[in-house]
Amino acid sequence: MDLAATRGVASRLEVLPAIGSTNAALSERAADAVAWPHLSVLLTDTQTAGRGRLDRSWTAPPGSSLAVSVLLRRLPADPDARGWISLAAGLAMAEAVAEQLPDRRVAVKWPNDVLVEGRKICGILAQAVPDAVIVGTGVNTSMTAAQLPVPTATSFAALGVVVDEDRLLSVYLRELDGRISDLVHAGDAVASGLHAAVSARCATIGADVRVTLPGERMLVGTAVAVDPAGRLVVLSAGQHVAVSAGDVVHVRPA
Repeated sequence: MDLAATRGVASRLEVLPAIGSTNAALSERAADAVAWPHLSVLLTDTQTAGRGRLDRSWTAPPGSSLAVSVLLRRLPADPDARGWISLAAGLAMAEAVAEQLPDRRVAVKWPNDVLVEGRKICGILAQAVPDAVIVGTGVNTSMTAAQLPVPTATSFAALGVVVDEDRLLSVYLRELDGRISDLVHAGDAVASGLHAAVSARCATIGADVRVTLPGERMLVGTAVAVDPAGRLVVLSAGQHVAVSAGDVVHVRPA
C-alpha cells in the first residue's frame, strides 16, 4: 500500500505483511527509545491474534482490516490525565473516518469504539509500557457485509466506500498527536479542549445504556455526560453514578 502521507507524519512506520498482535510487537520494540521514538507506528492488514478490552480475542479475514499501533512517549505529567488517551484516540479516528464518510453520522462510543450510524467500525485498546503508552486500533476497511463478525459491526466496504488508507492513517496520526500534545501542554482534558470535543462527538451521551461493571455487577440507566476525569456519568434510579471502567451496551441510541 502507498503510505506516503502517513510516512510524512509518523516518526517511524513499519508495515508487516502479517503478525499476531501489533500492540504486542510494538511493546517488544518500545524498549529501544532511540530506534522507536514518539509517534512510531506498527501496521498490518492481517492480524492473527488481536486482543481487545477485557482480553477478548478477535481475528479478521486477511487484508480486510487495518491494525495500527502507535507509540506515545510524550505523555501528560498527571497520571489521571492519561486516562483520556483512549478517548483522544477514539476522537482522532472518528475525525479521520468522518472525512471519508461525510454523509454518515460518525461518533465515539465510550470508552473506546468508533461508530458509524451506530455500528462499530473501529475498536481501540491503549496499554501502558515503561515510559510510554501504546494505542492500538483495528479499523474495518474492506471487510464485506458477510464477513462482519456481528450485526452491530460495519466497515467502509459494507457502506459502499473504498477507503483511502493513507489518508485515513495520516489524518488519524495528526489528530491523535495534536490532541495528546494539547493535553500535555494544558495539563487536563478540560483546559485542552479534549473534554468538550469528546463530549460533542460521543454517541453514548443521551443513550439508554446497560453497563457491566467489574465483578459482573450491572448498571442500567441513561448516560448523561462524560465527566472531567473521563468517567461516564449514568443516571440510574435517580442517582448519578460515575463509571471509570465497564462494558457498555447502547440499549437505545441517543
